[in-house]
Amino acid sequence: MRRLILTGTGPAGGKGIDQVGAVSWPLMVKGLLTLRDPKTYLFFTSTAHGRQAAKAFLARLRERKADRDNGPTPSAFLRQLKAIKAWGQQAPQDLGGIRIPVLIANGDNDIMVPTVNSHEMARRIPGSQLVIYKDAGHGGIFQYHGEFVPKALAFLND
Repeated sequence: MRRLILTGTGPAGGKGIDQVGAVSWPLMVKGLLTLRDPKTYLFFTSTAHGRQAAKAFLARLRERKADRDNGPTPSAFLRQLKAIKAWGQQAPQDLGGIRIPVLIANGDNDIMVPTVNSHEMARRIPGSQLVIYKDAGHGGIFQYHGEFVPKALAFLND
Protein backbone atom coordinates (compact mmCIF):
# COMPACT_ATOMS: atom_id res chain seq x y z
CA MET A 1 0.00 0.00 0.00
CA ARG A 2 1.31 3.42 -0.85
CA ARG A 3 1.51 6.11 1.82
CA LEU A 4 2.00 9.87 1.81
CA ILE A 5 3.78 12.17 4.25
CA LEU A 6 3.06 15.92 3.99
CA THR A 7 5.15 18.34 6.05
CA GLY A 8 5.06 22.13 6.20
CA THR A 9 2.60 22.35 3.33
CA GLY A 10 -0.97 23.25 2.62
CA PRO A 11 -3.77 22.70 0.15
CA ALA A 12 -4.28 24.76 -2.99
CA GLY A 13 -5.88 28.04 -2.00
CA GLY A 14 -4.84 27.53 1.61
CA LYS A 15 -4.89 30.46 4.01
CA GLY A 16 -1.84 32.70 3.70
CA ILE A 17 0.07 30.48 1.28
CA ASP A 18 0.03 33.18 -1.40
CA GLN A 19 1.84 35.49 1.07
CA VAL A 20 5.00 33.33 1.22
CA GLY A 21 7.11 35.97 -0.54
CA ALA A 22 5.85 38.82 1.63
CA VAL A 23 6.69 36.75 4.71
CA SER A 24 10.01 35.37 3.44
CA TRP A 25 11.77 38.43 2.01
CA PRO A 26 11.97 40.44 5.25
CA LEU A 27 13.30 37.41 7.12
CA MET A 28 15.94 36.77 4.47
CA VAL A 29 17.04 40.40 4.72
CA LYS A 30 17.12 40.01 8.51
CA GLY A 31 19.42 37.03 8.02
CA LEU A 32 21.76 39.10 5.87
CA LEU A 33 21.77 42.02 8.30
CA THR A 34 22.39 39.80 11.34
CA LEU A 35 24.88 37.56 9.51
CA ARG A 36 22.73 34.54 10.35
CA ASP A 37 21.47 31.84 8.05
CA PRO A 38 17.96 32.93 6.98
CA LYS A 39 16.69 29.44 7.91
CA THR A 40 17.03 30.62 11.51
CA TYR A 41 14.14 33.01 10.96
CA LEU A 42 12.22 31.18 8.23
CA PHE A 43 12.02 27.70 9.78
CA PHE A 44 12.09 28.25 13.53
CA THR A 45 10.26 30.27 16.16
CA SER A 46 11.88 33.34 17.71
CA THR A 47 11.66 31.87 21.22
CA ALA A 48 14.75 30.73 23.13
CA HIS A 49 13.78 27.13 22.31
CA GLY A 50 13.37 27.96 18.63
CA ARG A 51 16.72 29.79 18.44
CA GLN A 52 18.44 26.83 20.13
CA ALA A 53 16.77 24.41 17.69
CA ALA A 54 17.87 26.53 14.72
CA LYS A 55 21.47 26.55 15.94
CA ALA A 56 21.44 22.76 16.43
CA PHE A 57 19.84 22.19 13.00
CA LEU A 58 22.40 24.36 11.21
CA ALA A 59 25.21 22.51 13.03
CA ARG A 60 23.76 19.18 11.85
CA LEU A 61 23.69 20.50 8.27
CA ARG A 62 27.42 21.29 8.51
CA GLU A 63 28.26 17.75 9.69
CA ARG A 64 28.12 16.33 6.20
CA LYS A 65 31.36 17.19 4.43
CA ALA A 66 31.13 15.22 1.16
CA ASP A 67 28.42 14.98 -1.50
CA ARG A 68 26.48 17.93 -0.13
CA ASP A 69 23.60 19.31 -2.14
CA ASN A 70 24.09 22.74 -3.63
CA GLY A 71 21.81 25.49 -2.38
CA PRO A 72 19.16 26.83 -4.72
CA THR A 73 20.18 29.33 -7.35
CA PRO A 74 18.53 32.74 -7.04
CA SER A 75 16.46 32.08 -10.17
CA ALA A 76 15.30 28.69 -8.86
CA PHE A 77 14.36 30.29 -5.55
CA LEU A 78 12.35 33.01 -7.30
CA ARG A 79 10.56 30.38 -9.41
CA GLN A 80 9.74 28.45 -6.24
CA LEU A 81 8.22 31.52 -4.59
CA LYS A 82 6.21 32.24 -7.74
CA ALA A 83 4.91 28.65 -7.84
CA ILE A 84 3.96 28.70 -4.15
CA LYS A 85 2.13 32.00 -4.59
CA ALA A 86 0.22 30.57 -7.59
CA TRP A 87 -0.64 27.47 -5.54
CA GLY A 88 -1.97 29.68 -2.78
CA GLN A 89 -4.11 31.63 -5.24
CA GLN A 90 -5.80 28.56 -6.74
CA ALA A 91 -9.31 27.56 -5.85
CA PRO A 92 -9.47 24.97 -3.06
CA GLN A 93 -9.64 21.40 -4.30
CA ASP A 94 -11.50 18.39 -2.94
CA LEU A 95 -9.09 16.24 -0.95
CA GLY A 96 -11.74 13.72 0.05
CA GLY A 97 -10.75 11.42 -2.80
CA ILE A 98 -7.34 10.68 -1.30
CA ARG A 99 -7.67 7.06 -0.21
CA ILE A 100 -4.18 6.21 0.95
CA PRO A 101 -2.84 6.69 4.48
CA VAL A 102 -1.55 10.24 4.97
CA LEU A 103 0.64 11.62 7.77
CA ILE A 104 0.64 15.41 8.07
CA ALA A 105 3.29 17.09 10.25
CA ASN A 106 4.09 20.71 11.00
CA GLY A 107 5.12 23.11 13.71
CA ASP A 108 2.46 24.99 15.65
CA ASN A 109 3.78 28.34 14.42
CA ASP A 110 4.62 27.93 10.72
CA ILE A 111 4.69 31.46 9.32
CA MET A 112 5.56 30.54 5.73
CA VAL A 113 2.73 28.03 5.22
CA PRO A 114 0.47 28.82 8.17
CA THR A 115 -0.21 25.87 10.46
CA VAL A 116 -3.96 26.26 10.02
CA ASN A 117 -3.44 24.63 6.61
CA SER A 118 -2.15 21.43 8.22
CA HIS A 119 -5.29 21.25 10.32
CA GLU A 120 -7.41 21.95 7.22
CA MET A 121 -5.74 19.16 5.22
CA ALA A 122 -6.20 16.73 8.10
CA ARG A 123 -9.88 17.66 8.26
CA ARG A 124 -10.33 17.19 4.51
CA ILE A 125 -8.29 13.99 3.96
CA PRO A 126 -10.19 10.97 5.31
CA GLY A 127 -8.33 9.02 7.97
CA SER A 128 -5.23 11.21 7.90
CA GLN A 129 -2.97 11.53 10.94
CA LEU A 130 -1.89 14.97 12.14
CA VAL A 131 1.21 15.72 14.22
CA ILE A 132 1.82 19.30 15.36
CA TYR A 133 5.06 20.07 17.18
CA LYS A 134 5.00 22.70 19.93
CA ASP A 135 7.06 25.87 19.73
CA ALA A 136 8.08 24.99 16.18
CA GLY A 137 7.77 26.64 12.80
CA HIS A 138 8.12 25.54 9.19
CA GLY A 139 11.12 23.46 10.24
CA GLY A 140 9.18 21.53 12.87
CA ILE A 141 10.35 18.18 11.51
CA PHE A 142 13.97 19.40 11.62
CA GLN A 143 13.54 20.68 15.17
CA TYR A 144 11.85 17.48 16.33
CA HIS A 145 13.78 15.07 14.10
CA GLY A 146 14.30 12.68 17.01
CA GLU A 147 10.53 12.25 17.29
CA PHE A 148 9.58 12.70 13.64
CA VAL A 149 11.92 10.17 12.01
CA PRO A 150 10.72 7.17 14.09
CA LYS A 151 7.12 8.32 13.61
CA ALA A 152 7.60 8.59 9.83
CA LEU A 153 9.35 5.21 9.61
CA ALA A 154 6.64 3.51 11.66
CA PHE A 155 3.99 5.13 9.47
CA LEU A 156 5.71 4.00 6.26
CA ASN A 157 6.24 0.47 7.54
CA ASP A 158 2.76 0.06 9.03
